[in-house]
Amino acid sequence: MKKSLVLAMAMALGVTASAYAANPFSDVPAGHWAYDSISKLAAAGVIEGYGDDTFRGDRLMTRYEMAQIVARAMAKGANVDKLAAEFADELEKLNVRVAALEKKSDNVKITGEIRYHYKHQKNTNYGDKRYSETGLRSRLYFTGKVNDNWNYVGRIQNQQWFHKSDDDAVSNKGDEGTEFNIAKLEGRLGGVNVIAGRDDDVFANGYIYDGEHDAIKLSYGDKWYVSGGYGKLTDLNEEVADSAKDFWTAEIGSNIEGSFVNGRIGYLKNKFGNAGKELTNGDDNVGIWYVGADFNVAKDLVFNAMYLRSNRDVFGEKDEDTGVITNHETKKDGYVFGLGYKGAEASEPGSWGLTARYYHQGRGTYLAHTIDGETGFATGFKGWSIGGEVAVAKNMVASVTYYDTKALKGEQEDNAKAKVIWSEFNVFF
Repeated sequence: MKKSLVLAMAMALGVTASAYAANPFSDVPAGHWAYDSISKLAAAGVIEGYGDDTFRGDRLMTRYEMAQIVARAMAKGANVDKLAAEFADELEKLNVRVAALEKKSDNVKITGEIRYHYKHQKNTNYGDKRYSETGLRSRLYFTGKVNDNWNYVGRIQNQQWFHKSDDDAVSNKGDEGTEFNIAKLEGRLGGVNVIAGRDDDVFANGYIYDGEHDAIKLSYGDKWYVSGGYGKLTDLNEEVADSAKDFWTAEIGSNIEGSFVNGRIGYLKNKFGNAGKELTNGDDNVGIWYVGADFNVAKDLVFNAMYLRSNRDVFGEKDEDTGVITNHETKKDGYVFGLGYKGAEASEPGSWGLTARYYHQGRGTYLAHTIDGETGFATGFKGWSIGGEVAVAKNMVASVTYYDTKALKGEQEDNAKAKVIWSEFNVFF
């Protein structure tokens, strides 16, 4: 290992395979693969042997010894920035000047993504009424290193609406808003992974909830894991003020790479505020069990399935004009089936993927669904989607998805249908 590190240092100093001054070390013969590099570094004063004229290249080097070599190489003008940052504390003890900026250069990282989207929707239950929108969403992520085990992550998001229209009017054109919508600490306490603060995440693959929430979340294990969380589903209050108070969730499952099947089982319970009670027939909570599995049925082909069961069979719908709430019977059950083939990797230009889903969910089985199609039916919805994505260039991914959904049968909902085309172009940096 010691000889490999010295060879890397020799390369940083520009050493070639040519012979230099005679090698002073008796245990490095002229035919050794590292002979030339060791000879050059010894002649330049970067490395020193032991008092018995040996180099002892197979001996593990201490951090202090390595710091001495880095210090001498820096004095010779070698480009060893990464090594200088790694051994900064030792170099300071050796009175080698390391600027604070060099030592902290990797302490804060900024990444981001930009998404342009276009949506076109047709609602057949309102006389084939059409709606369309275009918008640009920009996100900046700030990851600050607290220590070896903890990071702080923040996100600033700007949403611009270029166009929103239906058959009656054009609205929100030019509207925009900026918010600081992720602020969390994430790290480890012993063997437990911890996330605390405001986050943006999905529960039950997004079939129950996809959005922002204030919570503390814990998970333990890798191939086999158990996880849980407690907090507030804040996106529900964005839609209707005082609709959500707190929630808790728990899940156990497997995540074994190369396995034919991985599964999970979990539970989420959300307690409603006053507005939420009005929309749930006066009850103050909804609880949802779910069980799911992913099957690697062939190379690059994954089949997944999830079953959900709610404690709610009545859900309300509020008329925006009159304020009257009408209760609708809904199924307690839900299930989703999906197929995924390959997938676009942002770092691999030309990579692509296809997905297909079938949904059948009673209204009590979801709170803020992950799909971009229409789910706002009072009785729940069923339908399907198909989509594709491709990495058109490095860190640039385009995708389009078609959704065809309709309400589950119930009062006043038999003819409610919607068809949505959702397309987007994402840039990552």
